[in-house]
Amino acid sequence: MSFKSLGNPFDGESDLTHGPGCSCPICVFARDQAQAEYECSETELTAKLEKAVFEGSDRPERRLTAERGSQAAPSSTDANQLSSSEDVMDRVIESAVVRSVFGHHEASRREFMRMIGGGTMAALFATFFPMEAAKAAIKETLGKPEKSKLKIGFVPITCATPIIMSHPMGFYSKYGLDVDVIKTAGWAVARDKSLAGEYDASHMLTPMPLAISMGAGSTATPFRMPLVENINGQAIVLHVKHKDKRDPKMWKGFKFGVPFDYSMHNFLLRYYVAEFGLDPDTDIQIRVVPPPEMVANLRAGNLDGYLSPDPFNQRAVWEKVGFLHILTKDIWEGHPCCAFACSEKFTTELPNTYGALMKAIVDATAYSQKAENRLEISKAIAPKNYLNQPEAVIAQVLTGKYADGLGNVKNDPDRIDFDPFPWHSMGVWILTQMKRWGYIKGDIDYKKIAEEVYLAADASRIMRDLGYDAPDHTYEKYTIMGKEFDPDKAEEYVQSFAIKRT
Repeated sequence: MSFKSLGNPFDGESDLTHGPGCSCPICVFARDQAQAEYECSETELTAKLEKAVFEGSDRPERRLTAERGSQAAPSSTDANQLSSSEDVMDRVIESAVVRSVFGHHEASRREFMRMIGGGTMAALFATFFPMEAAKAAIKETLGKPEKSKLKIGFVPITCATPIIMSHPMGFYSKYGLDVDVIKTAGWAVARDKSLAGEYDASHMLTPMPLAISMGAGSTATPFRMPLVENINGQAIVLHVKHKDKRDPKMWKGFKFGVPFDYSMHNFLLRYYVAEFGLDPDTDIQIRVVPPPEMVANLRAGNLDGYLSPDPFNQRAVWEKVGFLHILTKDIWEGHPCCAFACSEKFTTELPNTYGALMKAIVDATAYSQKAENRLEISKAIAPKNYLNQPEAVIAQVLTGKYADGLGNVKNDPDRIDFDPFPWHSMGVWILTQMKRWGYIKGDIDYKKIAEEVYLAADASRIMRDLGYDAPDHTYEKYTIMGKEFDPDKAEEYVQSFAIKRT
């Protein structure tokens, strides 16, 4: 996804994407600070930026304009002069219209504006496009959130980064929401509190909304997953005493932990060991262990290993009780893990609130994608009320520069990534594994269920509304440990495995 700034679309010198030419207050301030970097330490520089952008008023552009004083551009069309939410909305609409006219080709727009002048172009637009009427119509359809005070549950893992960071970094307040993010011990609690209505929405594992909607493990309740949180970001950890047992065929009798039955962790672990000829139900033991308890159980000898979300994989290395056997991205590159989910009732009864919440999460996810933001995010989510982990541990996960517990320092920027789009094909794959291992039975209309639960259309709409790129299709093929998955042949795929419960 590319992030669109609030630069003036009729200015040939402005850039509508964040970068060297961007005139938005955040970029301007960051450039000013970068010029003065020699005057202060990296820590001081970071603190200044954080204070200017994220503390105090919920309108950072106002603070930055005040702090920059006479340095602020005098033009009334500068992004620093967007003093109200209505001004910002006007600019977003203007930018979207102009970008669409130029086919989203930024270089062409800038060159044309320089040739004829922004004022002339604005006048031309006014003759053939009812800009003001469009602004009024769009604003009328948006509406304020029906409910602004929300409770959102999260399990303290790095997969929940966009949901967590949106609180301290102001993404929720940006869209008029007052969100209480509530640390939750495990996935069963997150599910039960969501079903009971104690949470308005929740951080969930990508299989959970499918399972809840089908009544697998709980009372059947229509649940919806409009956004994925992270892709990749997991690992198989083994106790340090097993450094000589890197061949999974040697794992018979091992006890493994996973965070929940209906998790990518469970399904990826099952898939992995089965590819090495082990039956996950008879040759090894798989136990559900809440993520925060993984390391302690490994240290106590209750587990030989686990497939867990971070930061608990890296924490095992940090505490010298475990090592990273394999990252799950090396099992399936780009696999989904966690998601933002809510009841169908929430999406239909509170549409404006639902839309505002999606915008906040999509914005935060886009911010999380950028490598240059990962250290800042690590600091934001490390405190006790969020992950309660050493910042250095979280940073190793988010940056991909980490110790593997085997004496190596790895550099893998894709160890974890963030992509909000809920591919229907990912939902179909998850359903095939639920069928393969006996979690659901009978004839399954894989695509119908995936399309009902994974709200790809909603994700696309919000992503495009915010100026991000979104896929124009919802199904893809995947290669997992050398075996192709075709979502058009789901049942055939299930039956192709030698080790299965069906």
